[in-house]
Amino acid sequence: MSERLRFQIVAPERVVVASDADAVTVPGALGALGILPGHAALVAQLRIGEVRWRLGGREHAAVVTGGFVEVGEGIVTVLADSAELPAEIDLEAARGAIVEAEEHLRSAGGDEADAWLATLALATTRIAVASRS
Repeated sequence: MSERLRFQIVAPERVVVASDADAVTVPGALGALGILPGHAALVAQLRIGEVRWRLGGREHAAVVTGGFVEVGEGIVTVLADSAELPAEIDLEAARGAIVEAEEHLRSAGGDEADAWLATLALATTRIAVASRS
């Protein structure tokens, strides 16, 4: 068993991260999934959230807007709908998205409310990830 994982985040337009990792945490559709070397093979759906990985005692993070994670023998691949690293996040735009989403949620219902809740979740995650970096 290897002591490190081979880790990557792939979005439709680019490879966002290609690295080794000691541990990876992804936002699974049913809750956070922690992955260490030796983890069983797995494919799971992702929700909007933060992907974190640790390498040599240093924590790293990215924001994903959904997709899938595939865990194989020593390899973790996040196939994200979209992904952003902390340096790519526009904090002012994220703050504006929160204000707009909260405003629309006061009167939205059904599918419209779900879309605004997703906007709010993404903006909140972007701010949290960018603020820690």
